[in-house]
Amino acid sequence: MLLALPHGLSFSQQEILVFLTINVLLVASYRLLTLTGEWSLGHVVIMGVGAYASALYSKHFGVPVPVSMALGAGTAALIAMFLSYPLFRMKGFYFLIGSFAAGEIIRLLWKRFRDPFGGPKGLKRIEPMPDFDLGIWQFDFFEPVCYYYFALAVVAFCLWLMWRIERSHVGLTFHAVHWQDKLAEAAGVNVRAYRTLAFVIASGFAGLSGALLAHYIGTINPNSFDVEMMVFVLTWAIVGGTTTFYGPILGCIVLTILNEIVLREMGFEQARPLIYGLVLIASILFLPKGLESVVQRLVRPRAEKMEERP
Repeated sequence: MLLALPHGLSFSQQEILVFLTINVLLVASYRLLTLTGEWSLGHVVIMGVGAYASALYSKHFGVPVPVSMALGAGTAALIAMFLSYPLFRMKGFYFLIGSFAAGEIIRLLWKRFRDPFGGPKGLKRIEPMPDFDLGIWQFDFFEPVCYYYFALAVVAFCLWLMWRIERSHVGLTFHAVHWQDKLAEAAGVNVRAYRTLAFVIASGFAGLSGALLAHYIGTINPNSFDVEMMVFVLTWAIVGGTTTFYGPILGCIVLTILNEIVLREMGFEQARPLIYGLVLIASILFLPKGLESVVQRLVRPRAEKMEERP
């Protein structure tokens, strides 16, 4: 279905599909961070770090784009490691505010320095993915369908990695740090180290999503990664739910459809922050466990019937 999906869409809808695929990686990486119980307001800025780093590596140093994307993800993870030292001296609400402050400092640095970050106007003419020919199919990455297939392959692999991490010993420790941090510490777990590890891994995936975005649209600026975008990511995660792997992804897909199909067609796109806020409040009041709880209610009776069969 995912392979056939873009061929039934218009050009603008295909572009939306590319952005949706990239956002799925972003929100899934954000959930990986929340496994330890910490919520950040700087995750979108970390995405921007990956975007800026990948763009600069390819634009100024001539690094091939696929390699620069990997280096951009690594740079985002490295910056997150440096930020973890002051940030993880705080917990809960204080970590939330500290992450917002750190993100704004990074954004102000992008605006302040025209060399190499381009100042308020950002970077333009970012190197695109190079075309390549498979014989039966020539991939032109200026075309949204081709870039969608590339992004889909990268995001699918990253989702598989995150799924494996969550179900590994490290992932179980993340959950323990979240729900019983004192008990985990008493059992010999270095709580701060595991929170840092989750932050760094999640930031690496977020940086890769930024690199995918930068080399598709060809231009980025500091306003592309502001707090408004962060609020959208938070909304996707909360509306979808964070207790399951698919919850935030479901929230991202549903709200993107709401925005791009319903609000844009009805002419309410400028009111998106207001409507997102109303959706968030309604979700907290009527679906406190998110859209994933609806899926679980639908799946559970069917699973019970299957168990009752001889």
